[in-house]
Amino acid sequence: METTTLDKLPLGQEAIIAKVGGEGSILRRRLLDMGLTPRTRVMVRKRAPLGDPLEISLRGYELTLRAEEAAKITVTPEVSEA
Repeated sequence: METTTLDKLPLGQEAIIAKVGGEGSILRRRLLDMGLTPRTRVMVRKRAPLGDPLEISLRGYELTLRAEEAAKITVTPEVSEA
């Protein structure tokens, strides 16, 4: 399966989180505490005009992340059955 980072995922595309990274344990712990854990389904809902921040949907709520933080999250895009 092909992987990418959350900041590169197109609008409306669903994906499954494969890995949560980040320099230092504080950023990684904060991302995990916000519900961004491996095997969680996410979708990019909106992007600001300049691409930062972006709004994602996960676990029944919306979360806004900086593109820099989203770049630390590796995802596997869902293949649409059409």
